[in-house]
Amino acid sequence: MLLSDHVPPRLPEIPGLRLASRVPMEADVEPVAALLGAAQDAVDPDAAPIDVDHLRSQMVGLRSWSRRQVVIVPAEPDGTIRADALPIAWIALEDRAQGRTDLQSVIAADAPARDELSAALIAWAVEVAGSFARHRGVDSTQLSVDIDERDADRAAQLAAGGLEKVRTWLHMRRGVLAQEADSLPGPRPGVRVRSVHLHPSGLPVAQDVRSVHRMLEESFADHFSSYRESFAEFSQRLVESPEEADWDLWWIAEIDHDGDGAWLPAGGLVASTRPAHETGHGRVGEGTYLDYLGVHRSARGHGVAKALLRAAIADAARRGRDHVDLEVDADSPTSADGLYRSMGWETFERTQSWHRDVPPHPSRLLEPEQAQEQAQEQTQTQTA
Repeated sequence: MLLSDHVPPRLPEIPGLRLASRVPMEADVEPVAALLGAAQDAVDPDAAPIDVDHLRSQMVGLRSWSRRQVVIVPAEPDGTIRADALPIAWIALEDRAQGRTDLQSVIAADAPARDELSAALIAWAVEVAGSFARHRGVDSTQLSVDIDERDADRAAQLAAGGLEKVRTWLHMRRGVLAQEADSLPGPRPGVRVRSVHLHPSGLPVAQDVRSVHRMLEESFADHFSSYRESFAEFSQRLVESPEEADWDLWWIAEIDHDGDGAWLPAGGLVASTRPAHETGHGRVGEGTYLDYLGVHRSARGHGVAKALLRAAIADAARRGRDHVDLEVDADSPTSADGLYRSMGWETFERTQSWHRDVPPHPSRLLEPEQAQEQAQEQTQTQTA
């Protein structure tokens, strides 16, 4: 079954070749994974392989529900799309949170009219992001994409599409020693760390999931790119892939704030397993990746972050893992990168965040005159 997006991108005209877009289907997952893998290897041959199951969920599984996406394929001269036509490009826009739209895309290195195709896809991304903003009822949404710092080709495409580099992220790694399973210092007095409580089914107790969400949201409230993610959105992402959630790698830090034995949540840490893989320079063993670490602003200065980090390190040692990875804003307002360095983490890679603020986009269902009036009204509202 071949389906077209109801508002498809306006693709460039290429002499001797006709391109078309359609909604992804199961058969597209492996070819798109190959495109992503080739683009990744061109920049970082040592990167972990593309997680095809994760990509499948994004393209045709539960994760696809929060995305609008198309693949670009060669079409017949009359515009007919063959079911076996292989994608030369893929683009997906995720309605990530109120005021934030995440962009993913890849274009084959040998795609014809590559620059023109990139411009067309970014223009479509802006329109789709604007439609998300319209449906959300917000003044704008932040179109956001992360790339490897060494990817000059992708940076040029984004710059041509009106996005700007706004941040650099440090990807840091710390080796783990077997003796750290039980040799690390414990938390300060008045601070404790525990795993989230689990039901006999293996699923976490809802109260703890809410506590982790609250700690993460409130701890990042002063970050430059913080956009509130509701608990419903947070939990939906977990429901989309329950098999990937390592519930035994979720921790909560609690603090006895008044010394009266009333322990209150003060921080949360969500981690996941990174499988071992081969690289161009040898094998990288299994590791733990720290997806989210947050300390409530009112609990900073009590060693909560160190206590959570040590819990993750000790856990990795007990599991026989050889490293713990994380990502941190190079310009973090809490100087978190300094904390990580003091605890043994070193930078092994850098990525960049590119953003563009997109206003609500009028629906194409409107007549041209109505669309123009709506756009003018939105502009006047934003500048008032």
